[in-house]
Amino acid sequence: MARRLLIGLPNTWLLALFLVPFLIVLKISLSDTALAIPPYTPTLDLSQGWAGFREWWAGLDIENFTWLTQDDLYWKAYLSSLKIATISTFLALVVGFPIAYGMSRAPDAWRPTLMMLIILPFWTSFLIRVYAWKAILSQEGLLNQFLMSLGVISDPLIILNTNLAVYIGIVYTYLPFMVLPIYSALERLDESLLEAAEDLGCSRMTAFWLVTLPLAKQGIIAGSFLVFIPAMGEFVIPSLLGGSKTLMIGKVLWEEFFSNRDWPVASAVAVVLLLILIIPIVLFQKNEEKQREAGK
Repeated sequence: MARRLLIGLPNTWLLALFLVPFLIVLKISLSDTALAIPPYTPTLDLSQGWAGFREWWAGLDIENFTWLTQDDLYWKAYLSSLKIATISTFLALVVGFPIAYGMSRAPDAWRPTLMMLIILPFWTSFLIRVYAWKAILSQEGLLNQFLMSLGVISDPLIILNTNLAVYIGIVYTYLPFMVLPIYSALERLDESLLEAAEDLGCSRMTAFWLVTLPLAKQGIIAGSFLVFIPAMGEFVIPSLLGGSKTLMIGKVLWEEFFSNRDWPVASAVAVVLLLILIIPIVLFQKNEEKQREAGK
């Protein structure tokens, strides 16, 4: 009984907060747009029971999904989001790996402090932290003032409202999700393996590539998935830092829902986005299963 209860609680949570909302969105995506509140007309009438379902299935309308293939805005938004999420994940790895490596090699007394510094930004509102970057990256912001005071530049750099600002915002926001899994993997690294590699004639750099990096692979994979998945559907960062020229699927979703009030098309966009994200989610789960089996 206790085992069933333990398994049932997370499954109930997923059912209530994932599967049911997804089915609602899927139902709206198969509906027709209407000037009403809410702004759609359901094509599936559940009050008719099984007969209503069979009638709906016989005349199933996927016009909203077809529209996504006809308007190039949507597939360009998907590709742009994929590009930005991939580059941001790579940049987060480049920045996060040295941080995690330094934390794992720090004295034991310093590690809790370093861990707290990584987690500390989560104590502040996500929205406030993104807004702070607007003050830093604007033409009159702190970064330009600092560089001009040093004489590095003579004119302010235009960073805000560009893709570069979006990359900076995503890397800063999701960097802890990259650092912590890698740190967890490197912390368990047996240093005697590095000593053995050096005794066999490997230099420190060669030992790093042949021993440290392969053993940190699981942490790198986990961190990359944890950054890529939320970055793919990011809305706040591109809206505040990227401006109108940055095209991401999260912004398109917001425009369809709240500006155009085209809920069926917006729901179709959300369903396709979820189907795209299922691939890295499944890969992440398989990676976690392999890691747990290796730990046994």
